[in-house]
Amino acid sequence: MKNSIGKRKGKRASSNDEFINGERQKARELRKTKWWRNKTSQGHCYYCNNPVPPRQLTMDHLIPLSKGGKSIRSNLVAACKECNNKKTHLLPFEWDDWVQ
Repeated sequence: MKNSIGKRKGKRASSNDEFINGERQKARELRKTKWWRNKTSQGHCYYCNNPVPPRQLTMDHLIPLSKGGKSIRSNLVAACKECNNKKTHLLPFEWDDWVQ
């Protein structure tokens, strides 16, 4: 039987799931900081450099959590929703190859 987020009830989360959940929590906390407000106040997507209203910018991990990335300032960028959705789990060099 599955719960509301699609995980099996009664099954213990894997250590990778625990890692990703912990990093997502760190990212949520970083979104509340002055550092993130300053980063988004520039109003440009990191990937396409298009102007985007600051409140519409999303937080993206340059190295995705699924590939071992962490929620640290040097791994987080402000991206428009379109670029963030297209990039999904790609690494920076994979994204560059995909865009070209």
